[in-house]
Amino acid sequence: MARLATGTKREARPASVVTYLVAAGLALPLTAAWSGVARAQAFQTAAPYAFLMDADTRTVLYAKQADTMMDPASTTKLMTAEVVFEELAQHRLQLTDKFTISERAWREGGARSGGSTMFANLHSQVAISDLLQGLLVQSGNDAAIALAEGISGSEEAFATLMNKRAKALGMVKSHFDNAWGDPEPDHKVTAREMALLTDHIIQTYPDLYAYCAEKQFTWNKITQRNRNPLLFMNIGADGVKTGFTKGSGFGLIGSAVQNGERLIVVVNGLKTAAARGDEARKLLEWGFRSFQSRQLFKAGSIVGSAQVYGGATGTVNLASATPIKLLVPRGSDDPITGEIRYQGPLMAPVKKGANVASLAVLRDGKVLASFPLETTDSVKTGSLQRRALDAAQELATDLIRKYIFRL
Repeated sequence: MARLATGTKREARPASVVTYLVAAGLALPLTAAWSGVARAQAFQTAAPYAFLMDADTRTVLYAKQADTMMDPASTTKLMTAEVVFEELAQHRLQLTDKFTISERAWREGGARSGGSTMFANLHSQVAISDLLQGLLVQSGNDAAIALAEGISGSEEAFATLMNKRAKALGMVKSHFDNAWGDPEPDHKVTAREMALLTDHIIQTYPDLYAYCAEKQFTWNKITQRNRNPLLFMNIGADGVKTGFTKGSGFGLIGSAVQNGERLIVVVNGLKTAAARGDEARKLLEWGFRSFQSRQLFKAGSIVGSAQVYGGATGTVNLASATPIKLLVPRGSDDPITGEIRYQGPLMAPVKKGANVASLAVLRDGKVLASFPLETTDSVKTGSLQRRALDAAQELATDLIRKYIFRL
């Protein structure tokens, strides 16, 4: 069974397949639990869809219809940007490479379309660096189409690539039909997955993410201001993207940093551009005001252990390569519990530094955050006698499980 390094008494827990085969752990009060004089106040927003997350730990601070499908409008361009960023990171493209503004990009995404545009000229050659600024600062539909066609040959083929990347990033619900947010029946995302996409972009491509902080961009002698109102509110915002269609309403994905803590906010479905800025700002300010960071375990400190089958030893210690921190309500006295989860028992031999488990941190039975754990030592294959003993023990445990489920 998995054990947490807390020194506290185990809580009784009924056996189940989930407990033994997936979670393989017991929920225990963490020694890092705390209390205070005030609790974070409940927050209400006018946004039909809203999500607030701590970027460092991915702790969910607020969620409202966070897993309900919604129209992303131009926030789609963040997924477009991620595909471009990945191509650049893999050196398949360079920022100085140029793509052609096709008639489709000019006609459907240019000035004559009536939508957001970077005003690129028909058949002109535009560098990827400029197209990215047109995409992320000016929200240019022409820039999005040009990037899609330049990378994949057609926007349809690029949408396939977008969905492949999205699934690889864990966006299991979201689906993209185009590169710029043109409303389609199946072109839908969730607020939670767009926040996770944003966090991935910030963490993986910090230099390219800087495009999202630019307050204005001039192309074809036309200067346009970034549509993201958070950049002008002096709250530490450095991105990321707005969106609007008649069907979706006004939406915004934003990120801000205060005192070394970064929060990511998603709002959508609001009636005005002013409302999306106000609601996003209120959520961010509430998050910074109402939560504080607490360290549960230092980097490298032992969090617990996992059972090993057929090894020279029956368990192996588990630790996190990085500090385990959590954002919690200021003054909260809610008990925080931890649960080590892994597919077990582990089979010997086990290598040192193998990522074999995770620590799920829960409040009121809900997972607040999950942190990867790795083995602190290697475990060699045990003697024949040891392996036989483990086999007998596992057989007995399996019989007990089956008996319990029959009851």
